[in-house]
Amino acid sequence: MKNGFKIRLAVTRLVSTVFCLCLALGFGARADRLPAAEVAKIDFEQKVNKSISLDLQFTDEAGQRVKLGNYFGRKPVIIVPGYYECPMLCTLVLNGFVEALQDLKSTAGNEFEIVCFSIDPSETPSLAATKKQTYLKRYSRPGAGGGWHFLTGAEPEIKRLAAQLGFAYAYDSASKQFAHPSGFVVLTPQGKIARYFFGVTYSPTELRSSLIDAASEKSASPIQQFLLLCFHYSPITGKYGPLIMQVVRVSGVVTLLVLVLLIVRWKAGGSRVEGSSASCPSRLAAPGPPKL
Repeated sequence: MKNGFKIRLAVTRLVSTVFCLCLALGFGARADRLPAAEVAKIDFEQKVNKSISLDLQFTDEAGQRVKLGNYFGRKPVIIVPGYYECPMLCTLVLNGFVEALQDLKSTAGNEFEIVCFSIDPSETPSLAATKKQTYLKRYSRPGAGGGWHFLTGAEPEIKRLAAQLGFAYAYDSASKQFAHPSGFVVLTPQGKIARYFFGVTYSPTELRSSLIDAASEKSASPIQQFLLLCFHYSPITGKYGPLIMQVVRVSGVVTLLVLVLLIVRWKAGGSRVEGSSASCPSRLAAPGPPKL
């Protein structure tokens, strides 16, 4: 299981790295279509300990009107924002999400709920149903269908929920696509934001821990929030935040110094061994002629 996860994680990271490189190289042309002010707003702001509105109404994959509160009250809830016809990023997010879910002993519908909601008001319940079947098949956990929901909605409700989650996005009319950040949010049973997961690959250990904490109405600690903020990756600029880049540089220098120190000590130790060997008479020297 562990080796399988490492292989899947490595493949997912490779794909996400290629995607991020393409995005960093190719977004310049796309950014020309979006006003600079709109591009600057695209972010995934952390609003830990804030509550979302559980009275917001959406439409589920079966075409039924539902309130967000229908999924809260007894279990923690994972909310995954995005849109179902997203050409790449949302697929990477959901694929990485499922990889993490598969390594949890707990199952959607039993210990937690999952809510995916589309930021595109033109998307339909039938499209949501198709997406649900795709990921339920990939998840392969019996009974998970009752705990994994794919919602669509009207623009006012979409914008309100996205704003409460800190999920800022923009529509590019030229490409007819949405520019948006990547990740998902873990909330407590009472609808309070407990933890953010950014990017397209996620640690099953951290996800398990966050669900346990959220079930007890606990949120991420200040240090966890700080680290998440430091490691926040911008899908628009293709860069990490300035603080984490400094940390990476310092870590690289420290690692190099440690390697140099180890090499020097290893060579010094080898020289001492050779010196001591030369000063000692060989125990394997050929014996002299016998004395008569």
